[in-house]
Amino acid sequence: MRTRAAVLCAAAAVLAGSVTAVPAHAAPSAHLSWKECGTGKYPTLQCASLKVPLDHANPSGRQITLALSRVPHTAQTSQGPLLVNPGGPGGSGLTLAGFVASALPRSVAAQYDIVGFDPRGVGRSSPALNCAPGHFRPVRPDTVPATAELERTNLARAGSFAAACGRKYADVLPYIDTVSAARDMDSIRRALGAPRISYFGYSYGTYLGAVYARLYPERVRRLVLDSVVGPVGVWYEDNLAQDYAFNDRHRALMAWIARYDSTYHLGKDPEKVEAEWYAMRAALAKKPAGGKVGASELEDTFIPGGYFDGYWPYLARAFAAYTRAKNTGPLVEAYQNFAAVGGSGENGYSVYSAVQCHDAPWPNSWNRWRAETWDVYGKAPFMAWNNAWYNAPCAFWPTARRTRLNIANAELPPVLLFQATDDAATPYPGGVTVHQLLARSSLVVEEGGGNHGITLSGNACLDKYLVAYLTNGQVPRGAGVADAVCAKSPDPKPLAAKAASTSSGGSALHGLLGFRR
Repeated sequence: MRTRAAVLCAAAAVLAGSVTAVPAHAAPSAHLSWKECGTGKYPTLQCASLKVPLDHANPSGRQITLALSRVPHTAQTSQGPLLVNPGGPGGSGLTLAGFVASALPRSVAAQYDIVGFDPRGVGRSSPALNCAPGHFRPVRPDTVPATAELERTNLARAGSFAAACGRKYADVLPYIDTVSAARDMDSIRRALGAPRISYFGYSYGTYLGAVYARLYPERVRRLVLDSVVGPVGVWYEDNLAQDYAFNDRHRALMAWIARYDSTYHLGKDPEKVEAEWYAMRAALAKKPAGGKVGASELEDTFIPGGYFDGYWPYLARAFAAYTRAKNTGPLVEAYQNFAAVGGSGENGYSVYSAVQCHDAPWPNSWNRWRAETWDVYGKAPFMAWNNAWYNAPCAFWPTARRTRLNIANAELPPVLLFQATDDAATPYPGGVTVHQLLARSSLVVEEGGGNHGITLSGNACLDKYLVAYLTNGQVPRGAGVADAVCAKSPDPKPLAAKAASTSSGGSALHGLLGFRR
């Protein structure tokens, strides 16, 4: 393994010219007018909006609007703003500010103005993208292109989505990317009147935070990255790595179901349970459940189980009901709760595509996509083709692709990273890579954990390190790859017999993080 110093030195050679320069004072500081917008769950939330340049290299040109939220500090002494982001790309961060403020110990949350925001293109920010309403309307073609006709159909869907984005948002798409979002964060910092900010990002939000830190290292006070994106493979190679990791998590779910055979009666052998799942998939490809859940929708429904094992009992109940009694009700309900895409989901996917397709290089040849996806499918079939088609608009994207940004950084204060060893969405090696690239970072590992987003989710050991860092900047230092190791959170238990709805499954955090990143 290369040493951290070697990684940093190698990275320095490619940093020059990797990001377009912008004026040193790109825009005047704006005044934020905060208004009460509390909810029953988060009553102290306030909201505001901020104008920022569409193109930060042209600060006097067209302006767009960012939606902001905050829970203001209540302590006599403030540690300044703590910006939070749930990932995506395409995730709304407005509610996350309320969640973080309520989930942290009161004495810690009171020291910060906890600020959420909808990144450009997202949610209540304007313009908000929705390239092709109804793109995920069921029943979609089977993701596995077993025939040339199925492949052509799925390719046409991907190309049509990319073309629709190009037609509707030709003037905006060149500026929907991670670097522009990071520059927006610095506009937020200026509007808050803060010389430095702290930042807490989950999932894709870890990459956004690392990019911000690369652009503005002197403006970072504290930096928490939970479930860390591997920056070397953004985004095509990272998606291939996801395919293997999600297949492993799906098999972990099958093993969990086998362990509770007395509840689900699908068999005690995980391989036989997995065979039953693929038999269910084949049956749904021929006759979708409730006219809504075909083979593709079944994959969509079970993919969230790779993000958070709190969904496993609901997925297992739906699986067992369909397989043992051909009862489609629980399966349709699980689809509605975990996979059905409404307006906010369409917006999220539009921004996801716009950011990822523009952020970094993608293969120009569909032949490469096809060959590599079939290769992955032969070893890890669960999500290989579903993930390929989810990202396939990038093969047709109408805007130029950026050069991949190197996030190596030796100029930051201590940084705190959190990573589960069996995370599927952002596999463990990515967290180790970022630990190597950020010279003063500390890595806290959840050994054996498979959830995506692991702090403020019930693991007291992990939260202990988070609280110490946000309180006084203290980080653990260890001799190995990990600076601290925590035991994983316990596996879930099957649902009680009368538990009625999948909508109650999962933690508050995982409902905010969403899926895909």
